Amino acid sequence: MKKNQPLPESKVPDIPQKILLGPGPSMVSQRVLKAMMAPMLGYLDADFLDVIDEVSSLLSRVFQTDESLTLALSGTGSAGMEAGLTSLLEPNDTVVMCVYGFFCERMVEMAERVGANVFPVRSEWGKPFPAELLEKELAKHSNVKMVTAVHAETSVGIRQPLEDISRLASEHGALFMVDAVTSLGGSEVAVDRWGIDYCYSASQKCLGCPPGLSPVALSQRAKNVINQRGKRSTSWYLDVGLIANYWENHVYHHTTPVTMILGLREGLRVVLEEGLDSRHTRHARNGAALRAGLEGLGLDLVSPEGYRLNQITPVWIPEGIDDNLVRETLLRDHNIEVGRGLGQFAGKVWRIGLMGESSRSEYVLALLAALEHILPSVGYETPMGAGVTAANRALSEWVSE
Repeated sequence: MKKNQPLPESKVPDIPQKILLGPGPSMVSQRVLKAMMAPMLGYLDADFLDVIDEVSSLLSRVFQTDESLTLALSGTGSAGMEAGLTSLLEPNDTVVMCVYGFFCERMVEMAERVGANVFPVRSEWGKPFPAELLEKELAKHSNVKMVTAVHAETSVGIRQPLEDISRLASEHGALFMVDAVTSLGGSEVAVDRWGIDYCYSASQKCLGCPPGLSPVALSQRAKNVINQRGKRSTSWYLDVGLIANYWENHVYHHTTPVTMILGLREGLRVVLEEGLDSRHTRHARNGAALRAGLEGLGLDLVSPEGYRLNQITPVWIPEGIDDNLVRETLLRDHNIEVGRGLGQFAGKVWRIGLMGESSRSEYVLALLAALEHILPSVGYETPMGAGVTAANRALSEWVSE
């Protein structure tokens, strides 16, 4: 390139406003964006250390824990997943993993890379995991280090009950690790009451922040396991013990993403100002309206009643309908994003997200109205207005369970 040559015009000079109704990221609160415009601070600045102490305190309220250390890892939810597995497991440790979706399988792959003895217990996708399968597997092993489960499996739209899994892990003296990437801030996540030793989430879902942080709750028992390892974790950057020392004792580990932490602090304040119960209710009401509207359009839901995740609703794509064409038309003509299927469900389902700032009744109605126009144009006839009418009825009649 010649010196002083003018820069070419950007191919995306102005990014249009879009309604994000996919599996993440979700819409971001204007309060969070404003908080991220604060002056830059050093990661050991006294003012910033006060910020991370506040973030830890706010996270403990959202995780519903008085007994665990709460912190935020640099990275997305997958960083929280990998940090937990590499920090808590050592080669040849036995880990039993409940597997009922795409992100459960991701945990299996990470644990295998650690060199642990991994025993995945697989059940049917699109249905809740039966605790009796775990009970049978645990009976085969004398020394289980850890049991894992995904609370909100977004690939299949399942809200997995955790109490029985936790009880079984405890009876066998195993640590209990839970993926709450999609549930934290949108559904109850009761770390202490459910006996969770390591719970991780992500900033970009129900917490209404940009992607880039993985909030974590770490029990004292899990901290002891990390501190008493025979060998150091294979990951220095994601060593939860070292990172915890920064959050607890302010001992430098790596350059903390200051702006993201400031945004997370504001996002957590938004969550708690709304109130956890009210926020959970909002997600439940809008999820119910979406499901009613989709069924009003004649579409079939993937997950069974009683275990449906309010944050992510997978719906079967009608036979003969072009998956990509519908999603691309939604995005191009209506500025609405929905997600594609993953793993076994790739090309078979659409995944519709209502998380945090994206969980609004007006977005539900806008999506259904758009589908009422798009689906007939691609060969799937549906009564005009049926989806919106059904959703409106559900919104007006909804009663909390």
